[in-house]
Amino acid sequence: MNIGFIGLGIMGTPMAANLVRAGHTVVGYDVSTTRLDELAELGAKAAASIGEAVSQAHVVITMLPDSPQVEEVVFGEGGVLEYAPAGLLLIDMSTIRPETSRRVAQAAAVKGVHAIDAPVSGGEKGAVDGTLSIMIGGRTEDVESAREILRVLGTTIVHVGPAGAGQTVKAANQLVVGGVYALVAEAIVLLEASGVDPKAGLDVLAGGLAGSRILELKRHSMIERSFQPGFRIDLHHKDMGIATAAAREAGVALPMTALVAQLIAAARAQGHGALDHSALLKVIERINS
Repeated sequence: MNIGFIGLGIMGTPMAANLVRAGHTVVGYDVSTTRLDELAELGAKAAASIGEAVSQAHVVITMLPDSPQVEEVVFGEGGVLEYAPAGLLLIDMSTIRPETSRRVAQAAAVKGVHAIDAPVSGGEKGAVDGTLSIMIGGRTEDVESAREILRVLGTTIVHVGPAGAGQTVKAANQLVVGGVYALVAEAIVLLEASGVDPKAGLDVLAGGLAGSRILELKRHSMIERSFQPGFRIDLHHKDMGIATAAAREAGVALPMTALVAQLIAAARAQGHGALDHSALLKVIERINS
């Protein structure tokens, strides 16, 4: 299948590479020529423009940082909808505002393009391993058309509702992830201040009811203060803004979400925006210094 892939960052590059390995013809586009070169080395074709990535595609996947980038790539001059052939399946796997996903779906339908929102969870490791969790909003028939592609990228693939619903579920995911990181950080600070080996302590926690994917994957790197970004604080800050906005729209109070959003904002203010979101530990340590 011919797939155009737009957005080749920490997540997009390994996702596109997995599609190449699965036998698909992938034409990638990114504003960074370095990323294009990396993808070309993996067997994909590098496009010089969005139009080149889209015009011959059966499926286009976008994996972009935020709503403004998705709007520019989809709606802008020389964008996806300008070059999309009728019947194209557009899978936006970015994490963006639900209302943006709804706008994309509506505008795509006018052009005869089938659009779904399919944000992911699982971080860089999930992208590399093809084990992402994918939450999908859109029409049932369009979701079913996408499953063959999505099975290459993830192992948990769930249709959660109409256009925009995938983004709402992703917002819920991000508030949970942020909260767990904050609590793991507090556990490390407590154990170390009490003279308890944090490695032994977190190993026990990981095997009990407190166990989580975050403890499984990140406890050792957090103890070692290694914050190589798999998902940057800057992006999680954006996601918490989406979550708090969704709460306002739904008319619900999410006090823990608001607190975690403040901690993530503090991490950015302290200059940690380019670090992994597990660097929330730095904020908790600073509070206690």
